[in-house]
Formats: sequence, structure tokens, C-alpha cells
Amino acid sequence: MSLITVTGIRQTSPERFVLEFSDGSELKTTLSVLTDRFIHTGTELDDEAYSALHAASTLSLCKARALRIINARPMSQQEMRKRLIEKGEVEENAEAATLWLCDMGLIDDRRYAASLVRHYAAKGFGRARITQELRRHGIGHELWDEALCEMPEQDDRLRSFIASRLTDPDDKVQVRKISNTLFRRGYSWDEIRHAINQYISEEFQ
Repeated sequence: MSLITVTGIRQTSPERFVLEFSDGSELKTTLSVLTDRFIHTGTELDDEAYSALHAASTLSLCKARALRIINARPMSQQEMRKRLIEKGEVEENAEAATLWLCDMGLIDDRRYAASLVRHYAAKGFGRARITQELRRHGIGHELWDEALCEMPEQDDRLRSFIASRLTDPDDKVQVRKISNTLFRRGYSWDEIRHAINQYISEEFQ
């Protein structure tokens, strides 16, 4: 059984350290790992203990990275896992760090989905477009219906959009252009037709 000795502990930030070993190698770690495992200069580690220290260190650093990411902006579980892997974290640590954030309440897909619906509804998007955004942000299908209950009525937004662009109800090109734009924003053809007809009947007849 081979042993390796900690020959130095170098602090790189308030919570981060680099361990130096007798074989010339180094290992990035965190304060919590050092204190939890009572690591100090002179600590001797066999292969099993070193492997455990390495695993604990990489997971702790991954959690710290996940915390910085989620403090920058909210995101879903899927988005967090993907971001961590893109940053070079192994899949196992990315999953563990994501679940850790969930346990602390810092990631909540249900709450995040509701906020996405409100955000994109406020931008004037319809149900279909908002559903696309939920999918794009990694929200599971099982949460869509509940989240979409947060969607306010869009009648006033539709009317304002139409009013800002429709100047001649007999201009079929203009009406078609407005309709196509609203469709791309996620409204159904029935919603669009009803809104345009209602606006015309109130403003031009």
C-alpha cells in the first residue's frame, strides 16, 4: 500500500485551497473538505483515502460553482446540469450539485416555470410560444399545465398590438402580416381571427 503525504496547503481564496503532495502533485479543494477531513500538513493518505479526498474535493468545487451560477440567475434542474457539464464538471457531480441546490430550495422547477410564464406573457407571447420557452428552459412537460395557469388574459395585449399596426381593415396584406406576426408570437389562428374581427367591429364599423 503506497502512502502520499500532504507537504503544503496553499490558500487561493477565502474558501479555496491547493494541497501539495510529496510526489509533486497538487489537488484543488475547499475549506469545508479540509475541515471535515482534518487535512493538515503532514497528513498521510493511502490510495483509498486519497481517492476519497479527490472525490470530495471535486464535488465540493462543483457545488461552489453551481452556487455561483444560480446566484447569477434562476434556472431549471436541466439547465443547471447542462451548464455544469459544459463547464467541465463530470456528470455525476453535476447531478449531485443540482440536487443539492434543489434540497436547499435554490432550484425549484415549479416556481421557475411559473415565473417564465409570467415573464413571457408580459412580453406579449401566446400560449404556444410560451410552451416552447418552457421546453427550451428544460421544464418537464408534467409542469406545463400548472405553470400556464399563471398566464394572464392576453386580450388587452392582442388589442394593443393590432391597434398599433392595423390602419386599414380592408388591406388584406396588412391583415395577413399582422396575423402571421401574432402566430409567430404563439397565438392560435382562432385567437388571432377573433381579436382582429373584434377590433375591426369596434373601431371601423
